[in-house]
Amino acid sequence: MSEALMSRSVAQKMGIQKGALAHFVNAPVSTLKAIGLPELEVSEDLQGDFDYIHFFSVTQSEMHDIFPILKLHLKPSGMLWLSWPKARKLGSDLSLPKVIEIGYSHGLVESTCLRIDDTWAGLKFTHPKNGKIYNNSHGTLPDH
Repeated sequence: MSEALMSRSVAQKMGIQKGALAHFVNAPVSTLKAIGLPELEVSEDLQGDFDYIHFFSVTQSEMHDIFPILKLHLKPSGMLWLSWPKARKLGSDLSLPKVIEIGYSHGLVESTCLRIDDTWAGLKFTHPKNGKIYNNSHGTLPDH
């Protein structure tokens, strides 16, 4: 792997742009520091549409409850990152296949998966592209 790729911050790997309108749910302060966020326009209120939403979830139930609400506030070109504890840390019942399955069930598709820090993994979800069929070993996107 090239040195340039290895030296990029987590935020750069996530594609977070300076000035993006952002909203965070259940974000641990230490984890946000580890991401190395650029200057963002952060809103505490879930009103309007966002470029970048980051939801930290520990349980499938919580993800099912909150994910569709966040989707309603995601710009067509926006990204919703879902982070969950790796290796069932913090008593989590989430795993990569389960996160993908839940995301698909709510009409978003996954792309990038990465390590956020020692505890959290992250998966990027976006709106599906018209005309593209999304199907993988973890699920099939309902008609969109």
